[in-house]
Amino acid sequence: MMAKPPRRASRTLQGMSVRFSHAPFALAPGQRAELLARCERAVQRARRGAGEVLAGITVPVDRATDPSAVAFASRREAEPWLCFEQPDRDGAALAALGCARAIRTGGPRRFADAAAAWRELAGSAEADAPDGPAGAGLVAVGGFAFAPDGGAARHWRGFGSGDLVVPEVALARRGGDVRLTLATTATPDDVPEQLAARLEARLGELRAAPLPMLDPAPTGRFEIASSAPPEHYEAAVARAVERIRAGDFAKIVLAREVTVHAPAPHDAAAVFGVLRAAFESCYVFCAGRGDAAFVAASPELLVRREGLRASSVALAGSIRRSADPAVDDHLGEQLLRSDKDREEQQIVSHRIARALRPHAVWVAAPEEPAIVKVANIQHLATPIRAQLTHPHSAIELAGLLHPTPAVGAEPHAVAGRQIPAFEGLDRGWYAGPVGWTDANEDGEFCVALRCALLRGPEARLYAGVGVVRDSDPSAELAETEVKLGALLPILSG
Repeated sequence: MMAKPPRRASRTLQGMSVRFSHAPFALAPGQRAELLARCERAVQRARRGAGEVLAGITVPVDRATDPSAVAFASRREAEPWLCFEQPDRDGAALAALGCARAIRTGGPRRFADAAAAWRELAGSAEADAPDGPAGAGLVAVGGFAFAPDGGAARHWRGFGSGDLVVPEVALARRGGDVRLTLATTATPDDVPEQLAARLEARLGELRAAPLPMLDPAPTGRFEIASSAPPEHYEAAVARAVERIRAGDFAKIVLAREVTVHAPAPHDAAAVFGVLRAAFESCYVFCAGRGDAAFVAASPELLVRREGLRASSVALAGSIRRSADPAVDDHLGEQLLRSDKDREEQQIVSHRIARALRPHAVWVAAPEEPAIVKVANIQHLATPIRAQLTHPHSAIELAGLLHPTPAVGAEPHAVAGRQIPAFEGLDRGWYAGPVGWTDANEDGEFCVALRCALLRGPEARLYAGVGVVRDSDPSAELAETEVKLGALLPILSG
């Protein structure tokens, strides 16, 4: 068993020292004049019947700026926010605060509707052409529930089935290049000077401070409970295996929900800091809605679009890790030789490639999966790349691929609708796409795994496994325990 992740936030990223400052950010005189000019043009266009028009400006800031630290230190109560990082990819980070414009969709067309709404907004905006690190400039950030009508349960309030936000403030970083974007929505009744002044006032509120540490010795009692008894989960897996062996479907992913009640409210910033330090190769994110935060360290990329290039990762098949390197390597070899896990991996990789092929000049994937190791678990992974025939947006591609059999079912049209009946829970954003897209419609969305929904002293954790014909119910239950181990030690004191 691996040791618990460290209980302190890192203050370095890829060897780069992070300097914290309490001085406010500010625009130079020329930047201030340009922001006002863009607000004026946006208002004029709105008055000519263009509807709501986005206006924004992007400026470079100190290379030592930590986007997520700024977001956590500067967020206003109840406003939406997102911190989205992959630390070992040259410190890639995007942090977003506030809402200049919301894009909310639902139902079977939620991805297409969100993509169309963002295309219209970005196409008519008075803003910089995207430049600098990925995610710089105007962006829409947020996520989608696993199911078209997901997130209806009370504890998921605020996290809609299709929920993107154009942030008022965004900070994007890659390596030593950090850009700050301010954005607002202009309507016919707006006064340009007031729009610009509000953005400058918001800029003056920004602060950078270290992410808080988790309390190393919390007082009080933590209560941990499964939403359903473990034996119910094993029974659900057994029923699913029966259906698969009967030929009803090939695979289905079944998830569990575990609740942690803490003696004090969970600190999302501290949890994020620990995950960022412990899971550098993962997509570490924290999305805030109202008084809740959805935090994760996901190893799975759903899609990244860069122009006509698209990439994804088929991730399926898992085994624990060991602190002993020799045992750890042996476990990895055991995973590579597992017929059950290889079948699960092949189902996922074939589905992703099949979904991309009609939209691509070519789709490429290695013949053999590789082992991907994160802090407490290792997976079978197959990277998949495609050259698109047309520039389908990042949102459209996310809708095309979601849900992969790594989190859904195969065939999904047959078995996907049965997932809630097997699980007995509302997944909400668990196993849904979370990420961002820019004004060029590039972007990236990960699959929300190894995650928890935090609301006050309550944390709801989610973990699932792929069930195929050779699945053993007790082994699948044990695999969920390994996956829950990414967050459970952090949230349970």
